[in-house]
Amino acid sequence: MADRPIRWGILSTGGIAEKFTEDLRLVPDAEVLAVGSRSLEAARKFADRYAIPRAYGSWRELADDTDVDVVYVATPHQAHHPAALLCLEAGRAVLCEKPMTLDAASSAHLIEAARERGAFLMEAMWTRCMPAVRRLVELVADGAIGDVTVVHAEFGLGGPFAPEHRLRNPTLGGGALLDLGIYPVTLAHLVLGAPAEVRAWARLGPEGTDENTALILGYESGAVASLTCGIVGATSNRATVTGTTGRIELPRSFHHPRQLTVYRPDAEPEVVDAGFEGEGYQFEAIEVQRCLRAGLTESPLVPWATTLEVMSILDTARTQIGVTYPA
Repeated sequence: MADRPIRWGILSTGGIAEKFTEDLRLVPDAEVLAVGSRSLEAARKFADRYAIPRAYGSWRELADDTDVDVVYVATPHQAHHPAALLCLEAGRAVLCEKPMTLDAASSAHLIEAARERGAFLMEAMWTRCMPAVRRLVELVADGAIGDVTVVHAEFGLGGPFAPEHRLRNPTLGGGALLDLGIYPVTLAHLVLGAPAEVRAWARLGPEGTDENTALILGYESGAVASLTCGIVGATSNRATVTGTTGRIELPRSFHHPRQLTVYRPDAEPEVVDAGFEGEGYQFEAIEVQRCLRAGLTESPLVPWATTLEVMSILDTARTQIGVTYPA
């Protein structure tokens, strides 16, 4: 792969697959070679739109294409595990949309499958790859705001969403927690690691999935994280990391920010610009390609241990709020 483009396969043809494929155009050494769907008609339509040479009417055909270096799994949540496992077993590297699966146990199963085959696997947690977020982590590590004491983050959408929508439908792994709450939890984990205690509360909708959810994470250091997610009201979708000597604020759409602001006592606010073209999906693709060329099976930016720790937090919260899935 050192002297040629990385060849991508896109598994599924929904909205997130469209955005990712569009942003791959911003990666000079990336080539979208194939797309696979359960419908050949949908695959061909997607291929025509993005000038993709190969269209397959099944996931299996895409997974078996030995010219494909890595597959981006963009299905709804409940299909992440079977789709990613199919690709790993066929020898393909995998970038799997977040959350990697519906629970930590099935995520661990995918990781073990990748480990056994020496295959690359990464959860598509694009937040961890964003330049502004990476800069935030550096600032915290360098002591720019002292010891972190509080993380606040919220992610809420206004809706309304129909019962069959993926955000409400339990068959599709719906609810605010897995789809939106994973971002506030990821931010807290980035700067504070795994918590000592998790407390969660939620209002469930008629489908049995969570509509409005809050989490409090407590840490051995004494730090706390106050996190919310919901699908019944559009919140500011901002985040703040506060330390003993300052704070860092991420603006609206904190999960893929284009800047951050550092506040310190007796100093003017410092704005760090980290703007970019497109939506920002290119950064996770760049990380995948860097790892593939380096011969890595997991990314140091989105390591397997982090995926499992975040999924374990979500598992605990989901148990406390009483959400279960048919899968």
